[in-house]
Amino acid sequence: MNIDRAVMIFAGCVVLGSVALSHWVHPNWIWLTVFAGFNMIQSAFTGFCPIVYVFRKAGMGEGCAFQQAKK
Repeated sequence: MNIDRAVMIFAGCVVLGSVALSHWVHPNWIWLTVFAGFNMIQSAFTGFCPIVYVFRKAGMGEGCAFQQAKK
């Protein structure tokens, strides 16, 4: 698995988890979904996603979408 796929899986889990939490725990958890959506939009334009650094430190293989995040 490369970083690109891991980021998409992580984002999907955050969205689904926050929707479940907002349904069963408290409605304010929906703001985590808003944050995840905003982060996906900004990473599409900038190529920067903070979780990429975590996955790279974990030794995950490179993908092609987050090449600018190597700084």
